[in-house]
Amino acid sequence: MSFFKQKRCDFFAIKLRNSMKIGIQQGTKLEGERMFTPKFVMVCMGSLFFSASFNMLIPELPAYLSSLGGAEYIGLIIALFTFTAGVSRPFSGILTDTIGRKPVMLFGAFVCLICGFFYPILTSVSGFLLLRLAHGFSTGFTPTAASTFVSDVVPHKRLGEAMGIHGIAFSTGMAIGPALGSFIKLHFSYDVLFYSSSAMALLALLLIFNLEETLPQRKEFNWSLLKVSRKDIIAPEAMPAAIVNFLAYIGFGVVLTLIPDWTEAVGFTNKGMFFIVFTISSLLVRVVAGKLSDRHGRTKVIMVGVILLIFAQFWMGYINTPTGLMVGAGIYGLAMGVATPAIYAWTIDLSLPGQKGKAMATMYIAMEAGIGLGALLSGWYYQESISRIPHTFYASAILALIGVVYILFRKGKIAN
Repeated sequence: MSFFKQKRCDFFAIKLRNSMKIGIQQGTKLEGERMFTPKFVMVCMGSLFFSASFNMLIPELPAYLSSLGGAEYIGLIIALFTFTAGVSRPFSGILTDTIGRKPVMLFGAFVCLICGFFYPILTSVSGFLLLRLAHGFSTGFTPTAASTFVSDVVPHKRLGEAMGIHGIAFSTGMAIGPALGSFIKLHFSYDVLFYSSSAMALLALLLIFNLEETLPQRKEFNWSLLKVSRKDIIAPEAMPAAIVNFLAYIGFGVVLTLIPDWTEAVGFTNKGMFFIVFTISSLLVRVVAGKLSDRHGRTKVIMVGVILLIFAQFWMGYINTPTGLMVGAGIYGLAMGVATPAIYAWTIDLSLPGQKGKAMATMYIAMEAGIGLGALLSGWYYQESISRIPHTFYASAILALIGVVYILFRKGKIAN
């Protein structure tokens, strides 16, 4: 009897062990398929507050610089900011892949926090422009690490969807920021606006600080890590996505520079209204567009977005009524909401193992270069002549068209 009892016990033990093994495997599988984890939600919220922090200044900075006596330097407001953001991208990419995602995100948010306190102090034109240079380091670091962090914590087959949702968070900050910034300036003062920017950055810092690092093998920070060679600056494999991003974002530099004056010229007192409509329409399509890029390929979705972008820029230049401009803002938001998540996911697809940060940095360098060039050239051409604004929209639409031609030309030679 003992023999049969032993065999029976062994049988149930094996069955129980196998059941537990299957349960663990199924639990791991379910966990691996989850996207809305605490890490993902927190990094999205951190990106929202970070985005609101520096975007809430944009609508009011042209008038502020003019009040300091620097009206002729309006084009530098965005250009200087994006210049340092672009210059810092190679460093942020390397550091993201070596010391970790979290420290890089924290550094960028800390720069935003500090700069908000210095705007009321540096009240000369030269001091303001110097501060814009310093402020640009914030977006040179945090978005690179945040996007890489997102790619670490979501299933790859839902990467496009995840990038769309993360983009929603960032874009929500982009909408809330300008609207809130204009409201604060109308009812309080520039100083309160600047301090409010720091408060938003502090909220982002607190959220990021509570994140758990996702880089498996981290190195201690060493100044030698900042010695970059030519091969460290650009990830060649990510260049297709970077080129399309560059051509698409030239128009965004034009928008950031000239829309505050263009909005006022057509009859809006709240200069943030354009960005509210732009962002709401962008939010409506980001998740759907991200899912479509997961299923049907990145470049197909990107082409749809860029074609919408071209139409929107021609529309904004041609229609100069309040309703017409808001319709243009809506179409422009749809265009960016469709194209951007697919471009981000495409960049990750093209990246080499262990170099996602470098690839994202390359894509962001292209973005900052596009924004900076658009801002610099449009500001130089504008010279406070409202009649010139439509021409800048037409020019940026033509450049975006080159992006469509590039995708068509490269079709079949690069991954979808």
